[in-house]
Amino acid sequence: MDPVLHVDEAPEQRVGELLAAAARAGETIVLTGGSSVGDAYTHAAALEPDWSRASVWWGDERCVPPDDERSNYLLAKRTLLDRLAKQPDVHRIRGELQPADAAGEYEKEIGRVELDLVLLGLGPDAHVASLFPGSPQLDERERLVTSGPAGLEPYVDRVTLTLPALHAAERIVFLVTGADKAEAVRRAFRDEIDEDAPASLLRRGIVPIDVYLDAAASGR
Repeated sequence: MDPVLHVDEAPEQRVGELLAAAARAGETIVLTGGSSVGDAYTHAAALEPDWSRASVWWGDERCVPPDDERSNYLLAKRTLLDRLAKQPDVHRIRGELQPADAAGEYEKEIGRVELDLVLLGLGPDAHVASLFPGSPQLDERERLVTSGPAGLEPYVDRVTLTLPALHAAERIVFLVTGADKAEAVRRAFRDEIDEDAPASLLRRGIVPIDVYLDAAASGR
């Protein structure tokens, strides 16, 4: 499905509004990491401090303990979870385990739920979650979660949702900011679908995709 691109002066706030609405509705929400998403999380917590009806998951995780500065969970804890009056049902990827064990455990959990809103970032190489160009994880057609090496820094193993898991979501939302992402935006959402731009592979599915980006990221 062709994505809808929304260029906004404050895309983090728009995504924060979507997250707050999803929490209010008691949805299953998949969170992401990245440099710009913290502001969206903080805004979402301010708009809706009661997330008790929702559950939160992660699209990928670095294989590090939850208190490691590289952890996607730690980012969400500091910017979102710690700011809430009422907590959601939290399902983190246990990155402190061996990668294959963490992936297997997480797949057993997430295989039982429907993913209402999946929030994703976009790497400068057009990777999505921890599905990097040339990664063997791109060939996975059955499993919902897998593990493997990173394609960019930090070079620690990752646990990630697979393309089948992402294609099964009800809705995908991207948050992309900065001029350094403009080329990746073009490759992911406007050029021909190509495995060298893993985010573009999501367009082969039927899930609606909304991309919220600032003017700098939309430059190409």
